[in-house]
Amino acid sequence: MKKNSTILRYIRETDKVLLLLCLIASVFSVLCLMGIANTFSSITRPMKMQALASVLGIGLALIISSIDYHTLAALWKIHMPLSLVLVIATLIFGMQRAGADDKAWLVLPGGLSFQPSEILKLSFVLTFALHLSLVHSHVNKLSTLALLCLHGAVPVLLIHIQGDDGTAMVFAFIFICMLFAAGLSWKYIVAAIGTIAAFIPIAWFYILNYDQKQRILVLFNPGSNDAVETQQLLGRIAIGSGKIFGVGLFSGEHQYVPEMYNDFIFSFIGNALGFLGCIGTILLLVFIAVRMLMTGLKSQDALGRFICVGIFAIIAFQTVINVGMNLSLLPVIGIPLPFISGGGTAAVMTYAGVGLVLSVYRFNRKQLFL
Repeated sequence: MKKNSTILRYIRETDKVLLLLCLIASVFSVLCLMGIANTFSSITRPMKMQALASVLGIGLALIISSIDYHTLAALWKIHMPLSLVLVIATLIFGMQRAGADDKAWLVLPGGLSFQPSEILKLSFVLTFALHLSLVHSHVNKLSTLALLCLHGAVPVLLIHIQGDDGTAMVFAFIFICMLFAAGLSWKYIVAAIGTIAAFIPIAWFYILNYDQKQRILVLFNPGSNDAVETQQLLGRIAIGSGKIFGVGLFSGEHQYVPEMYNDFIFSFIGNALGFLGCIGTILLLVFIAVRMLMTGLKSQDALGRFICVGIFAIIAFQTVINVGMNLSLLPVIGIPLPFISGGGTAAVMTYAGVGLVLSVYRFNRKQLFL
């Protein structure tokens, strides 16, 4: 009886709308991967891994949401050092997966692998949210802001050294969104924009490698580098061939695109479900991101608000970048589509982020939504 009452209390207190939206996204992901496997019999493993990872992720989200987010943030002395050590380990023992530019994965027994930077994302959200919650009342004091920038620079620079600049950009966007939510003065924002503009030539000549430059240049000069442009070209062809309604998830008549089960799964959606499928996918992810942001905006304390903004930043940024990559509006930088792209670590840790938002929803003193 006590167990049943605990389950009923959890169901009553949790954000059922957010959970339902995430479950729909995961089911849709597995269906898409099944459609890919049906057409391309050699690409069946991502479907199985995604289904397993989604189940594990949902379980992890439920566990995390049962723990007060204040407790999770207070455990930073455990999860942050562990996350940093795992990322640093990739610099020595890292594995480079097919189609990737970096050695960002660690191999597990049984041939499995995981990406430590996904764990670091959530640890950074928690630690930076805690940092901001302690100093947000004087965030515009120069000494305070300098320490916050140092906090944000650590994961960005570490992931850059690892070679995964796409994920480094995710960390940078998390940092910017959370700092903005803390009430950063516009004078600092304007100064930052000016600094970034001045830094662009330095990044072009001294930081970006040849391949990265070519990925940017082909956006402005299509046909200038077939080797670099092929993946995006095939992606655009696949999306365009789907027209309004697509050829169907299980038609077996899909256009092949490299990494179509992962970073370019949006091109498969366009091919299989057409323009309407693309719009529906974007709207689903927008609803998920907005629901997370609403939880943060109605949070009764700063820590909960900053945690939700951080998770929102991950979902929003990765969605925009991934869709932009598939439409050849942005360069290919290896960013998956949240919940939808095949990828075990990403799926599990995305749900861990959902668990943090659900924890904020549950452990605020007032009911956030009617």
